[in-house]
Amino acid sequence: MKRITVLLLIVTIMTSAFAKGESSPFVQVKDGRFLRGGQPYYYVGTNFWYGAILGSEGQGGNRERLIRELDNLKAMGIDNLRILVGSDGERGVKTKVEPTLQIAPGVYNDTIFAGLDYLLMEMGKRQMVAVLYLNNSWEWSGGYGFYLEHAGAGRQPRPDEAGYTAFMNAMSKYASNTKAHELFYNYVRDVVTRTNRYTGKKYTDDPAIMSWQIGNEPRAFSEEAKQPFAQWLAETSSLIRSLDKNHLISIGSEGSWGCENDMKLYEQICADRNIDYMNIHLWPYNWSWAHQRTLRKDLQRSCENTKRYIDEHLVVADRLNKPVVMEEFGFPRDGFSFSQESTTTVRDDYYRFVFSLVADNALSGGHFAGCNFWGWGGEAVPVHDQWMVGDDYTGDPAQEAQGLNSVFSTDLSTIAVIKEMVKKLNRE
Repeated sequence: MKRITVLLLIVTIMTSAFAKGESSPFVQVKDGRFLRGGQPYYYVGTNFWYGAILGSEGQGGNRERLIRELDNLKAMGIDNLRILVGSDGERGVKTKVEPTLQIAPGVYNDTIFAGLDYLLMEMGKRQMVAVLYLNNSWEWSGGYGFYLEHAGAGRQPRPDEAGYTAFMNAMSKYASNTKAHELFYNYVRDVVTRTNRYTGKKYTDDPAIMSWQIGNEPRAFSEEAKQPFAQWLAETSSLIRSLDKNHLISIGSEGSWGCENDMKLYEQICADRNIDYMNIHLWPYNWSWAHQRTLRKDLQRSCENTKRYIDEHLVVADRLNKPVVMEEFGFPRDGFSFSQESTTTVRDDYYRFVFSLVADNALSGGHFAGCNFWGWGGEAVPVHDQWMVGDDYTGDPAQEAQGLNSVFSTDLSTIAVIKEMVKKLNRE
């Protein structure tokens, strides 16, 4: 009799927990897997970094295009968008995304905040969710360099002017600059506690947000900065958790590649109790697995290295019992062309391979839970190789060749591969 009572109690607890997950409007992590609406959530998403700018009514804003892009993505089965909250610093800087949101610490361009409000409202209507990143170790949206300058560290070098070695040496000072951190924490408070002007919802209560992400590819940038870097991440995630109990928190890390090739550091930062899931990024061309003139020949090596890289990080995910999302990956167009007229056959094959890894994990209930390809260019028509004010926003930020890694609405073969994967995930 006691055994029956205990079994009934266990069933009641499990049923109650399931019902709680099912009734929650927020994406959750339970037993190392994503749940959405109480059901396992495996997904193909995209990077849509410029979404808040497009949703504004100021410079760069185009709400009509935003609506069309969201409708097209939803029709493809994509419901997960990774988005930049806002760029930092002055305008008119080559390779910098503009218009900027944070002009100076705590001084905001309200049209971009309105754009973010509008974007989240429209995503909510479509049952789409956003991963919102708050900082950037790279120069293209301000980030580390912006905070260092305003913390009194002087003018920071930019890679297009001083080279990447000088840039990364300078950025390695961010990890231990407490003044820079305080400026960033003030920004985090302002964003996370915001109320949407169109819906009246507090951001902390909005199911259209899946995750707050500390930054885009945050890095230590030196051996000496590793532990200060880990401490900064822990402080940031703790702050976000104190402000928002509903949403997931993630780092935005590239994986070992973004941790000075130190898997112990990667595991340390992902093990933090406030980090709900793990991230990795993969760039076969940038990481010299594929080369400009031999993209097709290098595809097999790119796929093999991709599988190896993911598997290495899944070992950590298994130990920590947390989901993994490959939230950035890209591959150049055929012939390393920037033209929308060029074919994308090699990219399509690479995408198909990555998607198959997600599908295999979904079938087995594994920790590899999703991927966001980089990036959605949609109906944009690039005019210049280097982005200039007034040009359409593509999936390629201002420091990158416009069109090289973008998926456009006219890339029908790539879109067919994406749709095929979404259908397969839905069947699983």
